[in-house]
Amino acid sequence: MVFLRRRSSQQQHQIMQGGGGGEKGPLNRVRCILKLVFVILNNIYCIPTYLVWNWVFFLPLRLLQLPLYHKLEGVLFKWLLCMVSAWSWGSKYYIYEVGDEVSDLYEEPCLVLVNHQSTGDVPMLMQAFQNKSQVTRHMIWILDRLFRYTNFGLVSATHGDYFITQGKNTRENQLQELQRHLTHSYLRRGQQWIVLFPEGGFLFKRKETSQKYARENNYPVLERLSLPRAGALHAVLDTLRPERLRDSAQPIKWIIDITVAYPDQSDPLTLFEITLGSRPPCSTFLHYRRFPVEGVPQDPEALKLWLYDRWSEKEQLLNSFYKDGEFEDNTIESLSPRQVTLQNWWIVVLHVIFISSTAFHAILAWKLGVFIFGSH
Repeated sequence: MVFLRRRSSQQQHQIMQGGGGGEKGPLNRVRCILKLVFVILNNIYCIPTYLVWNWVFFLPLRLLQLPLYHKLEGVLFKWLLCMVSAWSWGSKYYIYEVGDEVSDLYEEPCLVLVNHQSTGDVPMLMQAFQNKSQVTRHMIWILDRLFRYTNFGLVSATHGDYFITQGKNTRENQLQELQRHLTHSYLRRGQQWIVLFPEGGFLFKRKETSQKYARENNYPVLERLSLPRAGALHAVLDTLRPERLRDSAQPIKWIIDITVAYPDQSDPLTLFEITLGSRPPCSTFLHYRRFPVEGVPQDPEALKLWLYDRWSEKEQLLNSFYKDGEFEDNTIESLSPRQVTLQNWWIVVLHVIFISSTAFHAILAWKLGVFIFGSH
């Protein structure tokens, strides 16, 4: 269990700024353009080869040896997420973790709840999960359906992530579809962690309507968060409780609550900035809390109030962080934050693997074309 100890203003500034500043002017624009070109190329030689391996070469395994297929797909997925993580790591957008220790939960079925602020949340979480053993191999994300149409959408669909459609008219149907997905995909693949953004959208989009709803119904009025929605949370816990599972399937045992704190909440990191590396180096803090599922209410209304209490606690954590530069959490020990680090040599190795794999598939496709259509 860890906690961000109060530091001198100079020390705190160094951590928040990631150890240095960023250039401005023509040189910075050139650097951003080069970084964008690199990210585009990175997508070109990583995503298609991942799909070819899983859709073509591993197809017999999917039909005849499903556990081995899921194991190999999980390895490629972890490597692919490391490539995405390297975009922020290479630009010195660092992550520090504080709060409860969760290393003993890496192999346990967990539901991860995260506050949602910007398009940068997902890649920053990808970076944070990279050093957590095999978590990324056995993890699914519950994402907005629009993510399906991004460059990473086919990868997520192949891995078994779930795309949810927002809106009152589709809510019940979507929750039923989520329960079916958990039964037929999550459990069959032997996955463990589920990442959920209960707010259902970015803070800047939902804040006004969230506060209006809270005032009308006498719920907490939050400034740094929007009120979470408990529907997906209830669907996951209800589907994956012990009495509903068969054979050796494991129920969700823990809820991990992550509070994301960017250096400036009014201007959080975005995916576009991570892609370009356009922002000066900085650090994002993730505060962890863990709750055993046995202590979480099953009744939908009680569960909603339990979730609102967690978000009220998040609000207090963020207030103290942006006021004093530390998370005021009296339930955990006062230890220094730990930095999430990536190994540069391993990132280079993965680039070589993906480039070689793409070249192999390209040569194979060319030879196959020659064989089928001839040399003319």
